[in-house]
Formats: sequence, C-alpha cells, structure tokens
Amino acid sequence: MPSLQDLKKIKEQLEAQAAKEKAEQAARALAAKRAEKERNLFESAVGKVQRMTTVARADLKKPAPLATVLQHELDAQAALQESLSDEFDISSLLDTDQDLSFRRPGVGADVVQKLRKGQWSIQRQVDLHGLRSDEAREAMGQFIRDAHKQGLRCVRVVHGKGLGSPGKAPVLKDKVLRWLVQKAEVIAFVQAPPHKGGAGAVLVLLAPVRPLTSRLA
Repeated sequence: MPSLQDLKKIKEQLEAQAAKEKAEQAARALAAKRAEKERNLFESAVGKVQRMTTVARADLKKPAPLATVLQHELDAQAALQESLSDEFDISSLLDTDQDLSFRRPGVGADVVQKLRKGQWSIQRQVDLHGLRSDEAREAMGQFIRDAHKQGLRCVRVVHGKGLGSPGKAPVLKDKVLRWLVQKAEVIAFVQAPPHKGGAGAVLVLLAPVRPLTSRLA
C-alpha cells in the first residue's frame, strides 16, 4: 500500500500536469485569437477580393537574333539567284595572254600578277572531276558561296584538262570560266601555275566579306 507521503507526491504531480496543460491551452487560444485579429485587420484594409478566373502569361520565347534571320534570307536569295549560264559570253572579259586570266574593273593588274605567282595562299579547293555539267555547276556555286561566307580569299577550282572528253576538248574548263565570271564573289582568277595544277585548275580570288551592318544599309 502506498504511503500517505507517496499519495501526496502523486497528487502534486497530477496538479502540476493539469496546470501545465491549462497554460498551454490558454497560450494556444491566445495565439488563435491574435491570428484572427490580424486576419480581420488585413481584410478590412484590403477590402473584398475575388479570385481571377484567367491568368495572363507573358510570352518568354526569345525571338531569333536578327543577324541569324538575315543570314538565312541572304542565303536563300543567293540560292535563288544561282542561275549560271553555260552560254555566257566571256570573250571580251578575259585577258588573252598565254595564261588565261580575269579581273573585275577596279582590280589592279598587280593583283592578278601576285595571284599568278602564287603570292596568295590557297585556302581551300573544290575538285569537279567526274561530275556532270549540272552537278559541277551546283558544286562550284555552293563552294564559292561557302568560301566567301567564311571569309576565305584565295581558292582553287580543279576542272581537269579535258583529256578524257570527246575530241579531248576542255568542255568543263570553258564552262567553269563562264560560271566564275558570273559569280559576284569572284573578283579575279588566273590559270594555275604548273606546280599548282596548270591548265587543269584555276586560282580564284574572292572579294572580302562586307560587314553585316553595311548589308543592312
């Protein structure tokens, strides 16, 4: 049997636990009352509100850079204008020395001489051997466009000497010369020197690339 003293301790513990629970309950009630008061203050200050039925969203899709769009348009225009004639008359445009050459108005004779002497480094070449006329025209046109777009200045077009053609006539060579004259990117060309292809190739000088801002003007 618990002693009187033990019962007294138990009673004190129960009273303490009851007092603690009562204090916690009072604190919770006070906190709830305070929150309700603050909510009422906010609603009275803001007024009556309604939930929005639709939410406008900003279109954050980035537009394509102007330079990229413009370059695509320029490429498309170049492809559409790529109509090189096989019958273009170049007899009055070529310099009829022993080594065939061409230069546009404003291009000095010294530029052609430097090109002929190999003072321009060949940066890239295209070989048209074995291609049909229409394939060669497309390949050469694309090659010149890409080279000019990349800022290259001196390239080589290999057309062959035509020894395998009927009558051993340089048919493709003649067409290549006509096509090159019609390319606005080409400012001069010469027959390659013997150690760089001779009569089977042409060294081509391309115009410098204009800044994009000047093309926008």
